[in-house]
Amino acid sequence: MEFLEKYNYWIENEYFDEETKKELKSITDEKEIEDRFYADLTFGTAGLRGKIGAGTNRMNKYTISLATQGLAQVIVNRGKEAMDRGVAIAFDVRHFSDKFAEIAAQVLAANGVKVYLFEGIRPTPELSYTIRRLNTISGIVVTASHNPRDYNGYKVYWEDGSQILDDVAGEILSEINKIQDFSEIKLMDLNEAIERKYINYVGKEIDDEYIEKVKNLALNEDIDKGIKIVYTPLNGTGNKPVRRVLKERGFNNIIVVPEQENPDPDFTTVGYPNPEDVKAFNYAVKLGKEKEADILIATDPDCDRVACMVKNDNEEYVFINGNKTGALLINYILTTRNRDNTIPKDGVIVKSIVTGDLSKAIAESYGVETIETLTGFKHICGKANEFDKTKEHTFIFGYEESIGYVYDTIVRDKDAVISSMLIAEMAAFYKKHGKTLLDELEAIYKQYGYYDEKLISIVLEGLEGSRRIGRMMDSFRESPIDKIEDMKLIKVIDYLNDETGNPKSNVLKYYFDDGSWYAIRPSGTEPKIKIYIYSKGGNKEEAESKIQSIESTVISRIDSIK
Repeated sequence: MEFLEKYNYWIENEYFDEETKKELKSITDEKEIEDRFYADLTFGTAGLRGKIGAGTNRMNKYTISLATQGLAQVIVNRGKEAMDRGVAIAFDVRHFSDKFAEIAAQVLAANGVKVYLFEGIRPTPELSYTIRRLNTISGIVVTASHNPRDYNGYKVYWEDGSQILDDVAGEILSEINKIQDFSEIKLMDLNEAIERKYINYVGKEIDDEYIEKVKNLALNEDIDKGIKIVYTPLNGTGNKPVRRVLKERGFNNIIVVPEQENPDPDFTTVGYPNPEDVKAFNYAVKLGKEKEADILIATDPDCDRVACMVKNDNEEYVFINGNKTGALLINYILTTRNRDNTIPKDGVIVKSIVTGDLSKAIAESYGVETIETLTGFKHICGKANEFDKTKEHTFIFGYEESIGYVYDTIVRDKDAVISSMLIAEMAAFYKKHGKTLLDELEAIYKQYGYYDEKLISIVLEGLEGSRRIGRMMDSFRESPIDKIEDMKLIKVIDYLNDETGNPKSNVLKYYFDDGSWYAIRPSGTEPKIKIYIYSKGGNKEEAESKIQSIESTVISRIDSIK
């Protein structure tokens, strides 16, 4: 069915409500209609993510109910035990998140699947914890993480507490594809579902257990708990859990950015609520200078990512990116556990293939192996799930350069509640010893070498943008750049055809003879192509120069592909 046929179907079919039809009829630009209907919002291993609005290529109650009917059928296919174990559902602060969560619960209930629905907003990592705590077969979190305000998303988890992998995603997609018409989707009245105990609300008891488990991951008590920290939840779900865990750990000097304290689905003060972007810290920087804070911490709207800025000798705040924060955390964890003689002999660090190698060098010095996976915590924490069965390794820490980290295994996803606590503790530990995180980072460079990196994201929206990204990947795959300055290409990994044991993925990685490398991949959740550039030099200037050379050469190729 062509996009105009789909558009007319939605307008004319009595199944769709009048509000939806009114929204569609108000569109005057045919390009907008095409963008909403040229494809169905794809269900993949990341679930669903897209702009909010009417249409098959948008996040709305119909696409949510369709995906949930597919999930429900997969659970029903597993029998009554799986249906009775049920599904845990959490949601964030975004527009319609609460309604989408309710609709998912109603569809599951109509299919005879039990639901545990949080009564209010919760951080994504708490959903992961809840799945394992309640022994549910699956979990859903309605969130678009750090995407702009006009987006929402729907992530599906499985019984191990991690996001679904390709096998389960394939099952769900197969069931979705069997649905010929939206009218086939089952839906139970919300009050009836509650009355019949299909939908059960959860909250405080789970919160209390989760916070207690997080606090038990603390590594040091001999720290400066008076360290002055400015925290911003960026109007998201982190406000209560992060502040609570820091308060209960004894930190007595936490200052919250007031304009970004409470939920705001429009993210009025920040626009793009991604703490990976230093602009998200504007309000925190202003307040930090006013209060003379030592460190600034920001979590994204669903509180699974965290970033920090640290005051330098010139009283300015310096952003510490994901690779550097990950290296600092690994250094802190392993140094402390080495002191306490608690590093497991079979311990491992797990990172993504596009994350830097400084942490690997640190881990090696403590006899700890580093394992690489595809991008995404479904793969990183998938290793923790694998080790549960094989007993081959002990999972210590997992992270990726896009400011996602998890310590230990109580949560099987990136967790900004745990990570915020550890960043605060780490900064307080070094402060007590007369150092900042910047001082410690410099000490790490002196010991392990100077590592530098740069991430370039190019946004290409819509159908034509998607096609152009495809042409870019084809060009690099078919004709690699064999030399940049004095750096010669010595190895290529095409993760669609590699032999590393990872699942197939559209990622290309190029290694040069001096240890520098870059990788290129389309984003799995946003209309972007990403280029990751890494170098290692004898000093800062040498490493930076290599980054610039690789960047100019690769971007020149990118720009030439129309």
